[in-house]
Amino acid sequence: MAGVEINDRFVRRTLDNGRIEEVLWRDLSEVRVITTADGPFAEAMFFVLIGTKGNGCVVPKSAADTAFLVRLRSLPGFDNRRVNQAIGTALDRQFSVWRRN
Repeated sequence: MAGVEINDRFVRRTLDNGRIEEVLWRDLSEVRVITTADGPFAEAMFFVLIGTKGNGCVVPKSAADTAFLVRLRSLPGFDNRRVNQAIGTALDRQFSVWRRN
């Protein structure tokens, strides 16, 4: 079943074709926000979680619940200002909002 699962250990996205993207929180190395010009009737903002092993998981903004956003904001040095900048963007852009030191 397609969808996003977010818990205390990992973030997992199952695509319609059955492919699974997953990042363990402990292996998270970078977070980006990607915006597209596809809105307002299509998903136009995505959180991209990149793991230390080169794996990744894309979380559409519509699947980013409060607990997920709180978890991101708790990352040391997380740049919430850049997230707010992304929210106000209706263009194809990428914003780096956190990187592990």
